[in-house]
Amino acid sequence: MTRALVLRPEPGNARTCAALVAAGMAPVALPLFAAVPLGWSPPNPADFDALLLTSAQAVRLAGAGLARLARLPVVAVGAATAAAARAAGLDVAIVGNGDAAAAVARAAAYPRLLHLAGREHVAQPGVAALPVYASEPIAVAPDALAAALDAVVLLHSARAAQHFATLAEPLPRPRIRLAALSHAVAAAAGAGWAKVVIADRREDAALVQAALAAHD
Repeated sequence: MTRALVLRPEPGNARTCAALVAAGMAPVALPLFAAVPLGWSPPNPADFDALLLTSAQAVRLAGAGLARLARLPVVAVGAATAAAARAAGLDVAIVGNGDAAAAVARAAAYPRLLHLAGREHVAQPGVAALPVYASEPIAVAPDALAAALDAVVLLHSARAAQHFATLAEPLPRPRIRLAALSHAVAAAAGAGWAKVVIADRREDAALVQAALAAHD
């Protein structure tokens, strides 16, 4: 059974691991970051037309302040984020395909967007960003990283790809295969890997399929 390393933070890590088991792979949970809430003060909702959500973590970690913005419709980057927003009682107006810029482009009816974001986020032109959570690095033991050898590593973000590439410098790249959520994520990992497969959609299910293809 092919080993697959999952680097994303919890609680998404467990969901991806479960999907890998269902696909016949042997997952290894190795989160490189932990998502933690930040202190923030909600602005006046009358100053905005909608919320931009690019991660379910923003919904999960926003805390009590989110209730003050609940009257605003939500522009969600993808299905998983939309599901988290609905579960929190928010009204989802637009669901994108996983690309934040594309979601913003579809939201012309909401020119004043408020992005409830991570501390490390990609700025969207014309969009006000308010960090409500941060992804803090987790210490990883060298022997834990060795599990990547002759395995497939799933990369959900460019930040995780860069961090993994740095941590894995002592390991021989020709013995490690990658499955990346996008071309930008794959590029962040650099070159020299045994094989790199890009998901055909920016969602977790497609990344699991890419991991299967990386093994073939």
